[in-house]
Amino acid sequence: MGTYRMCGCFTRKFKVIEAAPPPDVKAAFDKYSEGGNQMTAEQLRRFLVEVQGQSGATVADAEEIALQVLQKRHHMAKFRRHALTPDDFLQYLFSADLNPPIDMKVHHDMTAPLSHYFVFTGHNSYLTGNQLSSDCSDVPIIKALKRGVRVVELDLWPNSTKDDVHVLHGRTLTAPVELIKCLKSIKEHAFSASEYPVIITLEDHLTPKLQAKVAQMVTQTFGKLLFCPESECLKEFPSPEDLKYRIIISTKPPKEYLEAQNNKDREKEKDSDDDVWGKEPAALTANREDDKTDSDASENNQDEEDTDASEPEMNSSRAPGYKSLIAIHAGKPKGGLRKALKVEPDKVRRLSLSEQALEKATESYGTDVVRFTQKNFLRIYPKGTRFNSSNYKPQIGWMHGAQMIAFNMQGYGRSLWLMHGMFRANGGCGYVKKPDFLMNADAKGHVFDPRAKLPVKKRLKVRVYMGDGWNLDFKKTHFDAYSPPDFYTRVGITGVPADEIMKKTKIKEDNWKPVWDEEFIFPLTVPELALLRVEVHEYDMSEKDDFAGQTCLPVSELKQGIRTVPLFDRKGEKLNSSRLVMRFDFI
Repeated sequence: MGTYRMCGCFTRKFKVIEAAPPPDVKAAFDKYSEGGNQMTAEQLRRFLVEVQGQSGATVADAEEIALQVLQKRHHMAKFRRHALTPDDFLQYLFSADLNPPIDMKVHHDMTAPLSHYFVFTGHNSYLTGNQLSSDCSDVPIIKALKRGVRVVELDLWPNSTKDDVHVLHGRTLTAPVELIKCLKSIKEHAFSASEYPVIITLEDHLTPKLQAKVAQMVTQTFGKLLFCPESECLKEFPSPEDLKYRIIISTKPPKEYLEAQNNKDREKEKDSDDDVWGKEPAALTANREDDKTDSDASENNQDEEDTDASEPEMNSSRAPGYKSLIAIHAGKPKGGLRKALKVEPDKVRRLSLSEQALEKATESYGTDVVRFTQKNFLRIYPKGTRFNSSNYKPQIGWMHGAQMIAFNMQGYGRSLWLMHGMFRANGGCGYVKKPDFLMNADAKGHVFDPRAKLPVKKRLKVRVYMGDGWNLDFKKTHFDAYSPPDFYTRVGITGVPADEIMKKTKIKEDNWKPVWDEEFIFPLTVPELALLRVEVHEYDMSEKDDFAGQTCLPVSELKQGIRTVPLFDRKGEKLNSSRLVMRFDFI
């Protein structure tokens, strides 16, 4: 019985309702136990194959599941039987560890060139908060690496005495951190969440003398972990498998910084690459729900990596050690974006575009972008007016094959939830193999056109059974001071525009353990790029509905059958107990 106080001296009592198992669960137990009161390992194996879609499941697999459930429920080390009671069966189905919605192991082919993968990418990875005045630190870098981020960005500037290198967001009030501290933290934590390579992208604003110092720091800190290519320009990137436990440096070669500095004043006299495209396109615009400071003035914002340069006395011949460290060459060729997207047969490189520049490029040159990313890296970065470290819609980049969608990992909101969702794929290793259609051309040489109207390829059927665990994660009065919460679930798809939709369940009033048992069907034209969005809210009649948890899951990785879906908070941290029980089927 739960008691809630009203008006100071009155109380209301609510009976705690224990949720009955969903009818589908009871029916499954009755069917596979053949009407008995226990399910044997062989019967559980049949359930795994026929309902959960685990075609390769063996009796040994079923016995291992049964053993773990029995040990967890009854706290005994050994059992003579490998059979489950109805309550044991429920324990298995409601366990996020034993019955997760996606595979927790690396299972993609990791032997293709790096450019064949989407890569979990950070932007200004050293910032603890906003882009203008927050502290710089190695702490957010460590947090990102522990989450599985594989691309870390560092902005390098001389210190006040010009004899050492600091990491900070240039021309802002951000407090610096020493480069060596960041490098040591990267070395210590680079492979705590994934064994696959970490790429460090550098924005370099240094003299040749300090570049030489950086080269020394990098080589001494990383040693044999550092990947240095044998030739100046790679013809093809190595694979993630070949680069396990390696550190990769990506920046502009010193010569290009010199050229950029010499051309800086002339570039200011003419339109920038962004301005060539005119106004923002009507469709595929950046997601602005988390960014209230947008303005058209940001049109002229460009990434320092592509426009700023080192000190005027730069001479490429004076920093040979620094240049030899660069494995992924960055830079924007002269002649506008069309030329920048040209695929060169004898070398691979990285191109960076702002979120607006990408939108404009895809308006006119969408298939050129796709073709470029089949061999080269494309990095997308947030526009300069995202002072509060908000983010943008990543789908536009993914639809066109962009590997590095650089996000402010210290921010939070729905865009970052989508990023977390994408990189839950492939065991959370930070590398997700791009779909074949983004990598191949047809017989006529045509590549995937994201704007083409496509037929429905498959339909995802989602049933939201019930939820549980909020009473363990939140105080009794967190959602409502006077009664138990009124939960509902929003569920939908984010992906190509034709597939995007959100739906919601009915509201279940005054119940910490709501049972919805509602079904939704989502037609998918590009299921390979679709993400399943799930949000739980608590209905509030007089104010904004309260947030109660969220998750985002790659549709291509969803496991068939009845699954437990753990929920996460606003910042993407896993809630201890809150979860949903759902069912997924492709029809």
